[in-house]
Amino acid sequence: MNIRAILLGLAFALMWSSAFTSARVIVADAPPLASLALRFALSGVLGVGIALALGQTLRLTRGQWRATIIFGVCQNALYLGLNFVAMQTVEASLASIIASTMPLMVAFAGWVLFRDKLPWMGVAGLVLGVIGVALIMGARLEAGVDRTGLILCLLGAAALTVATLSVRGASSGGNVMMIVGLQMFVGAGCLAVASALTETIVVNWTWQLGVAFAYTTVVPGLAATWVWFTLVGMIGAVKAATFHFLNPFFGVAIAAALLGEKLGTLDVVGVVVIAVGILMVQLSKQKIAPS
Repeated sequence: MNIRAILLGLAFALMWSSAFTSARVIVADAPPLASLALRFALSGVLGVGIALALGQTLRLTRGQWRATIIFGVCQNALYLGLNFVAMQTVEASLASIIASTMPLMVAFAGWVLFRDKLPWMGVAGLVLGVIGVALIMGARLEAGVDRTGLILCLLGAAALTVATLSVRGASSGGNVMMIVGLQMFVGAGCLAVASALTETIVVNWTWQLGVAFAYTTVVPGLAATWVWFTLVGMIGAVKAATFHFLNPFFGVAIAAALLGEKLGTLDVVGVVVIAVGILMVQLSKQKIAPS
């Protein structure tokens, strides 16, 4: 793994983790689904515009179109939609911790459903991940966390797992920025319909809302997605996913620094245990991945 890949991986983890804090600010002043639909529409316009300026085209392969649609529905509409709704009642730090367990879900699904090989290190990593989640969930449930919001976060993480499994098809064959823009439009369309059916549009216009919305649209929305697709195309999905072990740390640190969210001792221990579990799973998968 060269220095460029390492820097891209660190940048992705930081941008991805920061999205939970900015989302928490947005949903405090605006309806979650409508805000997200508008964000994706703007990101889509920017993404497609940049792609056209770079000479990219709409001539995608069948696999790229399929993966783009799946990614747009599962990550943008389901994963982020469910998390935005949940963060009306759930702290950003908890949402980021749950979402960061996605690599563990991918590894477990592959091991159980598809009989992928998983060395002892990977199995131990899965066990550690479960222990870490149990520590955090136990402490949060005892403190009275909103259970509906918690369930929405878990469902969102499951949708993110499906989205991640579709990345391989989207990252091969070029036109990466075009794919990024198009999958934004897929998410925008789905969420616009959901918002029209379920939400009343009431917005409290504040400068915090404006900054958070602009940041979320450009950085976690557009830049992080482009970096992820580029990283996967450069070093492969297995190695790229190793950087997810940083997400629990970055997620809780940013929420604590910007939102003042407090973490208990079990939260800190759980974050460390989950991160170690993710790293062990990803390192074990690298050992058996074909060269």
